[in-house]
Amino acid sequence: MADEQEEIQRWTAKRKAAVVVEVLKNQVTGVDACRKYGIKQSELEEWTVRFLEAGENGLRANPRDEQAEYEMKIKELQAKVGELVLERDVLKKSLELREGREKTS
Repeated sequence: MADEQEEIQRWTAKRKAAVVVEVLKNQVTGVDACRKYGIKQSELEEWTVRFLEAGENGLRANPRDEQAEYEMKIKELQAKVGELVLERDVLKKSLELREGREKTS
């Protein structure tokens, strides 16, 4: 990460993850990272544990409930499939009626 002399107002999950990865890759020691970024050792340890357990999502202020997101996406897709089936049925019926009229004409 770039040299961060100015104090960071808000630590985003991406920033936290970048610091943790920097330490895990042995690019900087934990002590040096704490000094460099102005964070407490306990804070870095907590970030590391949360990162190892849940990746970047674990470092979010409000971690996403992935299962709930998947379930919501499934419901959205099922609704879309229903709409498309209905649309197809209407078009099919319309085509059948049109073909029927053309045969009788």
